[in-house]
Parts: sequence; C-alpha cells; structure tokens
Amino acid sequence: MSALLVAVDVGTTSARAGVVTAAGGLLARAQAPIAMRREGAGRGEHDSEDIWRAVCAAVREAVAQAGCDPAEIAAIGFAATCSLVVRDGEGRPLPVGGEGWDTIAWFDHRAIAEAGEINATAHSVLGFSGGALSPEMEIPKLLWLKRNRPEIWARAGMMFDLADFLTWKACGSGARSQSTLTGKWCFLAHEEQGWRGDFLCAVGLDDLLERAKLPQQAAPVGTRLGTLTPHAAKALGLSSGTAVAGGMVDAHAGALGLLGGETETDKHLGLIAGTSSAVVALAGEPRPMRGIWGPYYGAVLPGLWFSEGGQSASGAALDYVLGLYGLKGPEAHEEMIARIERLRQDEPVLAPRLHVLPDFHGNRSPLADPHALGVISGLTLDGSLDGLARLYWRTMVGLALGVRHILETLNANGHAIDTLHVAGGHTRNRLLIRLYADVTGCAVRRLSGGDAMLLGAAMAAASAARIYPGPAQAARAMRNGTDARAPDPSVKALYDRDYAVFLRMQEHRAELEAITKGG
Repeated sequence: MSALLVAVDVGTTSARAGVVTAAGGLLARAQAPIAMRREGAGRGEHDSEDIWRAVCAAVREAVAQAGCDPAEIAAIGFAATCSLVVRDGEGRPLPVGGEGWDTIAWFDHRAIAEAGEINATAHSVLGFSGGALSPEMEIPKLLWLKRNRPEIWARAGMMFDLADFLTWKACGSGARSQSTLTGKWCFLAHEEQGWRGDFLCAVGLDDLLERAKLPQQAAPVGTRLGTLTPHAAKALGLSSGTAVAGGMVDAHAGALGLLGGETETDKHLGLIAGTSSAVVALAGEPRPMRGIWGPYYGAVLPGLWFSEGGQSASGAALDYVLGLYGLKGPEAHEEMIARIERLRQDEPVLAPRLHVLPDFHGNRSPLADPHALGVISGLTLDGSLDGLARLYWRTMVGLALGVRHILETLNANGHAIDTLHVAGGHTRNRLLIRLYADVTGCAVRRLSGGDAMLLGAAMAAASAARIYPGPAQAARAMRNGTDARAPDPSVKALYDRDYAVFLRMQEHRAELEAITKGG
C-alpha cells in the first residue's frame, strides 16, 4: 500500500482526525469532544491538555477504523482554530481566566476594547489585516492578557496559536507556521524582517517576542518540522518516524483543500461554513481592502496572497433561532428544512416582509465591526412551528446575503469570482446550498465529503513527507471531486430586492446605534 497521511482539525467543540491517501481519499474519520468553559456569548476558554487528549483519541480511532499499520502513516498535519495557548518557560499551562484553563477560545471577544485601541493607531501593519484587527486575533488577546493578568504575563515563556501548540506537542519544535503568524499575529512574511518592532511598541507589546518565544522567521506551509517524539507517538498510536508538518489555521487549511488545485485563482471563492463561516480567496498580487482579513503572503500557498472574510455566527445564528423556541440538535434543523419545503409548495415567496441581519456576534466582514448587532424586522405574534420555519428561512436568506456582501467587496477590489466552493457543515443543508447559488449568482461547487480542513491538513502533511515537492503540487494531485449547482435566473430579481433591503438595514442599524450611544 502507498503511504498514508493523518490529518487533524481542531474546531470549537471537537477534535477531528482522518486517515487520507496520497491521492486525497478519506479512508476513515473520527472525532472526540473538547471541553470548554464559557461566560456569556463573548468569552470562552479551553484546556490545551484536554485538546491534546482529544486529538490523540481521534487519531487512534481513525487509524483503527482505517485498519492500517501505523508504520504506513508517512506524516501528520494539524489545522486548528486561532485559539491562544499560554505556557510558562518550562511549557507548563498558565491560567488565562479560570484555574486550569490556559487557552483563550478563537471566538472570545474579551479583547474588544484592546482591538479598538490598536486599530486607532492606524499603523501601516494593519493594512495587511483588512485595515483593522478583530478581537478574535491574537494581538488584541495578548494585549488584554498583559493588562489584565500581569502576573500571568510575567510568568509566560511560550505562547502559541493552537495549531503551533499541537505541532510543538507532537515533535517538540518551537517553529511557528507562516499560516498562523501572518494570519493572527501581524507577521509580515513578504518583508525581510517579518516582525515590525515599531508596531509592537506602538500597541504596548514590545516584549512579545521574548514572552511568547517567537522565532524571527515563519515556517512555510508544508514544512517538515521533525518527526513525532516517542511520547507523542505512543499517545497518538503512531510510529515515531512519522513526519510532522507545520500547522495551519483551520480556514487556511480549508482554503488549501478547496482552492489549492485551481489555476484561475481570481474566479474562485471558498466558503467554509459551520458554526461560523470563513470566506477565502487567493490572488497573485496583494489586494488590501477594509473589512477583509489580509492580504497574507504565503499563508496557504507559496507566492500567493490569501484574503479572508467571514461571518462570526452562521450556523450559530441558526442554532440561536431554534433556541428561541427551545429546540436544538441536528434533528431540529432537519425538521425546519422539511417544514420550509412544505410551506414553499403553497407559498413560493416565503415571508417576503421578514428580514434578518444575522450579525448576532458582530460583523466580521466586510464592515469589520465587532460591535454590530443582529436585527430582525417584520415579526408577528405567530409563535407556531410554521412561524419559526419562516424565521429560520429568512435567517438563512440573511446569511446568504451576507456572503454576497463579502463577495461583491472582493470583486470590487480586483477579483472576478463566479464560482463558490462550499465545505463544512452547511453542505448538509440543501436549502442553504441553493440559496448560496441563487443569492450570489455564482455556480456553487460542494466538496465531496465536505471536510476541506482535513484535506488541506493532509496536503500539508504530504508535502512534509515529501510525497510531493510542495503544497501546490500536493493540492493539484489530491483535490477532491465536487458536485455543481447553477443559480436559478428566475429568482434573481427577488434576491436583488432582498439585497437592497439588506444594505439599507445595515445603514439604518448604524444610525440607530449612533443615536443610542449619543443618548
């Protein structure tokens, strides 16, 4: 049998692992839950040792399912959310909030004030992060930590993006990925000196490199960092000769899996949609634009610039709507989808006066406004399940309109996107897939299996194992098949009208919030 690869993707609530062939086929997939401590909607923490245990459990289960000899695994690749792991100089966990919780979750907005202060500097570095840092990125979180936990900051000796923490646990390397550093730490990989000392001083993090033990250079995607330590190999159930690839931010790995094999990069957009949604694009030249993270050089593929928009709450917004009626779980979502389909048989244009801005956790793109709030206009006293179905439907329409808003921002700045590649949990929602095509006017291609992050991590692993010369060649050889859906021209006018209302609602929300603040 030819060499196999293990790919790991750590999300918000679970760690997933897959065994992947050198041709990109997924032989087995397993997952294990991870613990989370939450305080309200905007604060969350993990235990990094718990995450590592979950990763090991998922990898062991996936290898067992595949029925392969661990010696056949040539390399392992990691993708993860941009959660911040804090350790002391000996590598021991340091609590960032509650005792025993050493990791600030990606969605955590405790650093929203720090993000605002950093953005107010208008430093030129911000031009390579969409003009404004999100509180979800590491630099604002680090500033919050320094200010609010000075005793922890003083003891810190290592700080990691979660993907880099996993590679450190796996092989002991302190290297940091070009994916994580450019995307979340304001490292400028296109410059000879990637760290801008004047920026770090301006934002009060002049001692960051020492406290976080950050290297002067980043490891390009697909770099071989080493091999598994004996301890890690035993925990993972793999051979100590297994190569370890540099880690990736989960959205970046998804972009590699979705778009890495495409040649006309300007025409293709990736949508990795689950609890939140990442909207990702590649280009041969830098295209900075407000509200779109990046452009990040080499964050996905060497020589290419990566841009990312997104929705901080997409699947989470649909969960919230169901929760208003006390419903939750996959079965409740499927019931709503089926109910909507029945209603539309008699009422093709469903709830046309109901409109939703689904910015329930801020607007990541293209407004870059973490303070933005969701809006529902057109509610009635209908508390029936049919009434819920109408609200659920219009929330889905609002999510698709938000993707169109991001797409049109990209196209106004040099892209010519006509194809939308979708992966993630939303591939299982047939109504959303239809809406993404009809609302954006793009052909929608749905990735087979829907697991772009595992595929991208496997591509990086294939490069680290030297099965392919680099991640670009791995992406072309390992790309998965897709099914396609064209937009329905008969509903274009309807969704153009909805989009006009969507944009007006954005404007009026801002006006109302300004009045409220003024009062």
